[in-house]
Amino acid sequence: MSQAATKTRTKPRTASRQERKIQLIKATIRSIAKHGLSVTTMATVAKEAGLSQGIINLHFQSKERLLEETLRFVVDEYRASFYKALENSGETAAEKLTALVGVGFDKRVCQRNKLAVWFAFWGESRSRPTYRKICAERDREYKQVLITLCEEIIREGGYKASADYVAFGLAAMCEGLWLDLLLIPAEVTPEQAREVSLSYLRGIFPGHFPNP
Repeated sequence: MSQAATKTRTKPRTASRQERKIQLIKATIRSIAKHGLSVTTMATVAKEAGLSQGIINLHFQSKERLLEETLRFVVDEYRASFYKALENSGETAAEKLTALVGVGFDKRVCQRNKLAVWFAFWGESRSRPTYRKICAERDREYKQVLITLCEEIIREGGYKASADYVAFGLAAMCEGLWLDLLLIPAEVTPEQAREVSLSYLRGIFPGHFPNP
């Protein structure tokens, strides 16, 4: 039995319904990272969780619902970190944008298992309307905040730039770096990925993102 499964077996049988659901969602994340989305089954999740398939059926009724809840879990987790960073950052748009770049490469978000889950669901979103809707909602919300911050910086600095294009480029760069972190982790670290993203902003907004 895997170490992860052994640990989950130590959770009391009296765990609340919400605790049990989160336990199963985390087991699903591990299963997707190991086996991929299509090969993940109730059986692989049960093995990861150290629980019976009956427990999964009790809480989620079907594999599809379990997968949807897993996607919503990682989206909601990212959203919470995103808005916490906005709230705790400095007052200026540049400080807020710097904080948001940091969120994408924070160790709580930028874990290989979670990155594998993001890309697995993105890959299926073209043929799964529910996945596409959940991912699209996250992307729209995220990019709109980036656009608003970029617009403020452009006004302040008198830059000749499109806020939409800068925000789109930053989002695409961060997602591309996520893929590098997943596929070639020996060649790039989260810290390096963060610096690459900030270097992009320095090139466009030099007055607001000075060289370190």
